[in-house]
Amino acid sequence: MSSRFGATNPYPVTCMRIAILSNEYPPNVYGGAGVHVEYLTRELAALDGGQHQVKVFCFGDQRSSGGNPTVEGVSPPVELPAYEPRHAKLFATLLQDLVMSGSVADVDIVHCHTWYTHLAGCLVKQLHGVPLVLTTHSLEPHRPWKAEQLGTAYQASSWIERTAYENADGVVAVSGAMRKDVRELYGVATDRIRVIHNGIDLLQYRPTPGVETLSEFGIDPASPFVLFVGRITRQKGIIHLVHAIEHFRAGAQVVLCAGAPDTPEIAREMSDAVARARSRSGHAIIWIQEMLPKEKVIQLYTHAAIFVCPSVYEPFGIINLEAMACETPVVASAVGGIPEVVDHGETGLLVAPEAIGPTDMEPRHPEQFARDLAAAVNTLLDDPELRASMGLRARARVERHFGWPSIARRTLEFYGEIIARHRADSDQARP
Repeated sequence: MSSRFGATNPYPVTCMRIAILSNEYPPNVYGGAGVHVEYLTRELAALDGGQHQVKVFCFGDQRSSGGNPTVEGVSPPVELPAYEPRHAKLFATLLQDLVMSGSVADVDIVHCHTWYTHLAGCLVKQLHGVPLVLTTHSLEPHRPWKAEQLGTAYQASSWIERTAYENADGVVAVSGAMRKDVRELYGVATDRIRVIHNGIDLLQYRPTPGVETLSEFGIDPASPFVLFVGRITRQKGIIHLVHAIEHFRAGAQVVLCAGAPDTPEIAREMSDAVARARSRSGHAIIWIQEMLPKEKVIQLYTHAAIFVCPSVYEPFGIINLEAMACETPVVASAVGGIPEVVDHGETGLLVAPEAIGPTDMEPRHPEQFARDLAAAVNTLLDDPELRASMGLRARARVERHFGWPSIARRTLEFYGEIIARHRADSDQARP
């Protein structure tokens, strides 16, 4: 195990007890962080013959004991009054964090995912004297639209996140772009940050011949379709994609697998945008307003001509890996960690980053951004052979770089380094 102590590390950790704290865990998964936690915990538990004990604490009523990993869902024990209704989510989160911090015991390290569990992680670090690890799936200062959901509670979530990063013993950045953000926003020392990309289950996400999902939603398998999969949120840029539809080449279908809107306001904005796109273009627009199970989404990925990821903020973009693993080329905005996933000109096309403002996280010129997306889509619609070759290269790239077992191994090695450093620092501090 590599570390600053080298081969003579006096603090070897051969059988780790790992606490993973997460808002999301199956079946309650709605974003990339939940996908990450699902597969990371599974692979950590399988390493080295299953000798490492993984304990998952998550929001919800999930429960699984006796195996590895074990899972304990946590619900708010009471409902606190909230004069401002948008503060209710924050209060519930804080209560769940308190329950988590009282439930964690007998662990060597605690690993938190998203600000929702950061307070719990900080408390576990102090109460049990174990090191704290955070994974940067996103950062609150780069998501100002969260104020629409949380109101002034967004200021509290940002404060909680900052406090956690200031107290973290180690940070996993899911991309090089996120490593830079963590350093610049929170001053985390470089030697405490490790870039470990997200991964993909290569056996689960692969081309499938089934077309039942296409038939279910009225998608014509004989006509190419452009696909979006994701939540209706500012971050994912879906409104900009809908605005781009009127500029697509004639004959293409558009499938929007988009649900779970962040707010009523963006839900209305999405409905209005889709209605305008239908009136201004002759494209068949199929809007699936539900979060589909994986097997159905994999069919959509497989048969799509192009997958589009128009995110205005994306620390990594695990959704692109899913499409690429199904041999589908990607058109994406070149923001955050996406350029580390999508190889421009080889596995897809990237829209120039100049289309995204560096501070407000919105396109400087929304109409131009929509046209840029459409131009990239049209390039691939016009060239079926290019699409096919990009799809094959996309699958090959995913196989080479993004398998979960190797990602879990790198994470475990990072744990070992952090634990060793923590124990050495503790010994040094003793009189």
